[in-house]
Parts: sequence; structure tokens; C-alpha cells
Amino acid sequence: MQRTQSGITGRLARANPTTVFLVTLLLVLVAFFTPGVLGGLFTLLLAGAIAALLVTTWRVQTPPTRAIRLLALTLLVTAGLVKLL
Repeated sequence: MQRTQSGITGRLARANPTTVFLVTLLLVLVAFFTPGVLGGLFTLLLAGAIAALLVTTWRVQTPPTRAIRLLALTLLVTAGLVKLL
């Protein structure tokens, strides 16, 4: 048998979607409401994690899903950069 999913992606595929959504929402809200440079860095750290996940799942996503995810990533990076300034 061949492994089709690596460690983290395999665990994410088996995770409860509601739990993943709520944890992600909590992390984004904490990043947005943390003041100053720390909030900006935390937001950019989240954007980096999402970018890594996007790169990992790029081949299996449809073009509309890719566009939505790129838009969300762009908005998150923009918010992080604005918080840094």
C-alpha cells in the first residue's frame, strides 16, 4: 500500500470540519484584535500557514476554489501588513 496523504494533511482530512473552522476563526480573531506589531506578525504567521496549506492542496482544487483561497490569502496578508504599519 502506498500512502496518499502525508502526516499533517492526513490528519486535517480526518478532522471535524466544524472544529477546524471554529479554531481557525478563533485564531484569526485573536490575530486581528491583538494590538500593534504583535497582531500584525501573528496575522502574517497565519497567512504563511494558510499559504503552505494552499500550496499542498493546489492540485486537487478547482479553479474557482483556487481563486477564492487566493483572494482570502491576499486579504489576510494585506490586513497583516496594515497592522504592522
